[in-house]
Amino acid sequence: MKPTYIRLSIATVLLLGIYSCKKGEATADFESYATADSATVITSDSISSVATMKLKDKQFIKTADVNMEVKDVYDATISIEKSVQELGGFVTHSNLKSNVLSEDTYDTSNEEAMLVKKYQSENTMQVRVPTEKLGELLTSINNKKLFLNSRSINAEDVTSSIKYAELEGKRIKKTSENISELKTNKDKVKLDDENMLENNQQKLANMDVTDNLKYSTVDIYIKEPKVRIAEIAVTNTKSIDDKYKFDFIYSAKSAFVEGYYLIQRIVVGLIVIWPILLIGAAILFFYKKRKSVKKTNSNTSEI
Repeated sequence: MKPTYIRLSIATVLLLGIYSCKKGEATADFESYATADSATVITSDSISSVATMKLKDKQFIKTADVNMEVKDVYDATISIEKSVQELGGFVTHSNLKSNVLSEDTYDTSNEEAMLVKKYQSENTMQVRVPTEKLGELLTSINNKKLFLNSRSINAEDVTSSIKYAELEGKRIKKTSENISELKTNKDKVKLDDENMLENNQQKLANMDVTDNLKYSTVDIYIKEPKVRIAEIAVTNTKSIDDKYKFDFIYSAKSAFVEGYYLIQRIVVGLIVIWPILLIGAAILFFYKKRKSVKKTNSNTSEI
């Protein structure tokens, strides 16, 4: 019984409200947001009219993507996060990292050395701000740039999808009323369960859409155009290694001890195989004795 429209993408299925008790209750959230600006207005700023566009009887889900180079990634990150907070928004993702291009150690004395790192910093961020503040945020971000690689701003008109959601909400409510009039049996329980699941999915989609209408999502990628250098004082490990690399007296003493233990192991090994040695000695004794007897007999025969 589940209709296929429930599986439409969130960008196109913008369900209007929660239909619970009273007729028209489903449109409350969207209508309150839509009537916030009843005049037909298109404002322009230094960023883009798309970011601040407002039209009567039209609702937009706005998103933006900014890719730019800045003087200092860390300072720019702090500034952007502060601006987002001041505008009533919040940061959902921030991944600041330094990509090390090379790393070398230079000895400066027997005890000290200097670690030199060449690196570039970058940050991938995602922030959300009230939709009416999107233009202000983009202006604030633009002030931090050294070079703008790319910027895209999207305002998706979702008005027709919201109207469609109203009709579907009414249909779900009507279906629920029709089901309640049926005689209670196994089929009715199944129909009621499916209709309730459909209604719950609509409520969840409604919350997502309301949130996307109220808050715009901005993806930001910032990086530094040039390589930065970090100089870090460290210990000269090479001189330490040379200092303890070889000690003749200690090594000779250790070799003597190891030789003594080797002799012990050889003796113990010979003790372990004493039966084999005893048998071998007996065989050798009888072999030599027999050979001696043969030699004696040979000499006697010749005389």
